[in-house]
Amino acid sequence: MYRADEKRYELMEYRRCGRSGLLLPLISLGLWHNFGEKADLSTMKKMIFTAFDNGITHFDLANNYGPGPGSAEINFGKILKEEMSSYRDEMIISTKAGYLMWPGPYGDMGSRKYLIASIDQSLKRLDLEYVDIFYHHRMDPDTPLEETMGALEQIVRSGKALYAGLSNYDGPTLERAVKILEDRNVPFVIAQNCYNILNRTVEENGLKDAVKKNGKGLICYSPLAQGMLTDRYLNGIPSDSRVRTDGRFLKEEQVSGENLERIRELNSIAQQRGQTLAEMALAWLLSDDAVTSVIVGASRPEQIETNLKAIRNITFSHDELERIDILSQ
Repeated sequence: MYRADEKRYELMEYRRCGRSGLLLPLISLGLWHNFGEKADLSTMKKMIFTAFDNGITHFDLANNYGPGPGSAEINFGKILKEEMSSYRDEMIISTKAGYLMWPGPYGDMGSRKYLIASIDQSLKRLDLEYVDIFYHHRMDPDTPLEETMGALEQIVRSGKALYAGLSNYDGPTLERAVKILEDRNVPFVIAQNCYNILNRTVEENGLKDAVKKNGKGLICYSPLAQGMLTDRYLNGIPSDSRVRTDGRFLKEEQVSGENLERIRELNSIAQQRGQTLAEMALAWLLSDDAVTSVIVGASRPEQIETNLKAIRNITFSHDELERIDILSQ
């Protein structure tokens, strides 16, 4: 049976989700990849234990995480039950629904039917009575927003989730959702979106301004831009890289030519700061007062420990920020 490090809260810092009472660690662990059917259970345990031993209390899932869909929840639930059940009240466990999960018209998007069925399935896979945060995973232009928000309201009121969240929303839609949820006294506390030095969509679509205006938290996924903001591609594309093995999320043209030169210049700034490129990329996000936490992924425990070094220095000079902004364009 796992026993947590008694010093786990000494180094980690925690930030409030907007104006809510909920605190999240600066670094959260995402289980999107590497926790699926073919993953090694021993390695999964070591990653979760390493995270928790270092004060990472937030574990982020979704119904379709794996691969295959549902398997990350099953594996995390197994580890939690067998090794960490005594620490449940020290954890924030989140899951989501909004992408394709099962065949037919009721296993996707944002209908009440899909979301209510999905939270029930997720809780069974996780072997939990509730999750701390339940997100709608993406906007659904074909379902009335009132229906989707009504489903979140029912999920929270039923005790199956403590807080509601929205993922991959833009600013105007989030503003409308805030009005609906606040009118119904639903504790919507956080938005989860892709945000990194190279992807400023949350600035362009008004999402970051909307969360600040409405007192909500912002948690960022893909903070390292699928590995572009690491040292992995500085000297070319490795044969075992995601570009070569899975081109869905990262294309060769993104890590070559002019883009590669920009990444190398960003790396030069990081070296001048005494950081790796990955550490600087995480620190850059955490220097933003709108950001509550960043979600990191990992395939082995050492990567988690390396990413944690970013929180040692999240202060940037005006000149550094300007240079980073120029290179990100």
